[in-house]
Amino acid sequence: MTYQEVLAAARTCSGPYCKACPVCNGKACGSTMPGPGSKGTGTVAVRNYQAWQEICLNMDTICENGPVDTKFNFFGHEYDLPVFAGPVGAVNLHYGDKYNDLEYNNILVPACAQAGIAAFTGDGTNPEVFTAAAAAIGANGGKGIPTVKPWDRDTLYAKLDAAKASGAKVFAMAIDAAGLPFLKNMTPPAGSKTVEELREIVAMAEKPFIVKGIMTVAGAKKALEAGAKGIVVSNHGGRVLDQCPSTAEVLPAIVDAVGGRMTILVDGGIRTGIDVFKALALGADAVLIGRPFVTMVYGAGAEGVKTYVEKLKAELADTMAMCGAHSLADISRSMLYGF
Repeated sequence: MTYQEVLAAARTCSGPYCKACPVCNGKACGSTMPGPGSKGTGTVAVRNYQAWQEICLNMDTICENGPVDTKFNFFGHEYDLPVFAGPVGAVNLHYGDKYNDLEYNNILVPACAQAGIAAFTGDGTNPEVFTAAAAAIGANGGKGIPTVKPWDRDTLYAKLDAAKASGAKVFAMAIDAAGLPFLKNMTPPAGSKTVEELREIVAMAEKPFIVKGIMTVAGAKKALEAGAKGIVVSNHGGRVLDQCPSTAEVLPAIVDAVGGRMTILVDGGIRTGIDVFKALALGADAVLIGRPFVTMVYGAGAEGVKTYVEKLKAELADTMAMCGAHSLADISRSMLYGF
């Protein structure tokens, strides 16, 4: 199936909030929560997408005519490109009842592994969701990152024990999920963490630990202080705080502050291989893409994931070639206009 055919198929089973739009830019879903939209005025998801579109590239083809290598090494695993599927939870609530979280992850995790990338998997109030996702990652050679929400201590430790038993090699926490409206006043409770609490969690994990939901230099430094090996610059798709900046706007300062001392990933409105290139040029090591992978799974299951990954890889490779980058290490801010 082509990418457009997968989108068309997804429109028959997504909804009522997600429209499987030709461009997933946050406009049609607006402030729908539950749903894929963003919190409050619903403008942050739109801002995330638009910020990448406003960055222009510097074309330079006076260079060696050689092959382009998009391979990426992530904590000992090599992937075909620096892209991960982002963690998504409660898919039946937000995207349509075709799948529940267990079914979604059981399609997404192996499909990503087969396509040459990996998935960050979601979490939920149902403990089986995280456990099953971690097991799926273990069954695929540890290629995937189970992502836990910032639950209370006992719940966190039980989930991380399950993740360790599964064989997962890297763990993550979406610390900003404390701001999700449908997690407030829930059992088990979720909430923000101090540096000391986070340090204890990182030590308990005994694996490289990534903190997702960093939007300031101060936050990045605190994650580093707590012992995190990586961060995801993320505003949770605009779903946790209205009227905050886009991830593209805050990424350069965070890279300048902690780059080289920890792995830096970014998400939020990244939709094409060109967007991936821009994120890498601003200093990110890799990116996460969330909502479009849901659309791909709803539209064509594993085939949809494969179709999208191939599209991203072709776009990234073409952009690299046209900007004079033969490897990911060659990509720099000088390849962006005005930087």
